[in-house]
Amino acid sequence: MNPRKRRWSFLNRPGILLLAVILLVGLHPGQAAADPKGKTPSKFINVAHRGASGHAPENTIAAYDLAVKMKADYFEVDVQRSKDGRLVIMHDTTVDRTTDGTGNVKDLTLAQLKQLDAGSWFSPTFAGEKIPTLEEVLDRYRGKGIKILIELKDPSLYPGIEQQVAKALSERKLDKRKDKVVVQSFDLESIQRFHQVLPRVPIGVLASYGDYKETGVTDEHLRSFAAYADYVNPNKDLVDADLVQRVHRHGMKILPYTVRDRTAADLLFTAGVDGFITDFPELGYTHHKK
Repeated sequence: MNPRKRRWSFLNRPGILLLAVILLVGLHPGQAAADPKGKTPSKFINVAHRGASGHAPENTIAAYDLAVKMKADYFEVDVQRSKDGRLVIMHDTTVDRTTDGTGNVKDLTLAQLKQLDAGSWFSPTFAGEKIPTLEEVLDRYRGKGIKILIELKDPSLYPGIEQQVAKALSERKLDKRKDKVVVQSFDLESIQRFHQVLPRVPIGVLASYGDYKETGVTDEHLRSFAAYADYVNPNKDLVDADLVQRVHRHGMKILPYTVRDRTAADLLFTAGVDGFITDFPELGYTHHKK
């Protein structure tokens, strides 16, 4: 899940982003737009990747607020830890790509991270956006009608981060409701440790193309995942109808990543996925009938 740094020039045109949101928010993800009755045969799970990151700088409040406005079902966040032990939202292990600073996330204090501009790299429109903490995100979007997909990002760099994230969730009673948060990771050992701490919180297993391109995601893999996971979330290039059916036979759902165009979205709709993770939430608005 490492997209190239993008600069969307159209965002610099006044009113374009606002107009797009106004046009799109009337369609709810999972709604079959071609159906005049607005009915859909099944609920499609539309996940805004790092927020609506095709339209606003990833992993910022601006991107999460836009995901809410665009009526995504979830937005995804990447959790790491600052030098002074605070849970912060950042995808890369360094701040270089998405801020005006340099250095490793783990080597900077929260105060230092908060001084960085996390928006200007994307567009001058978002100058001054800050790196949020996990607690700020959990508190801001409580009761906002959107759920949160939390990725433990490179947890081997942050011993004990599983317990720390679990504490933040349990303090807000988010471990009591199975429909508010999902926690995922590429690190199978880490996500199993988290599951042991908060067994009621749904778990997602991320599967990278590099790790599974030779073997595919096999039934043996799925049997292992099913012991603790509710979701298998692979790179979209690993997904076909056969994998979707096998994931379902093992009692899990599948949310591939990262969808950035209509062609990829249509292929996944046809394969029968339960939802997908996308930079552009509008791609999840039209669910193809089965």
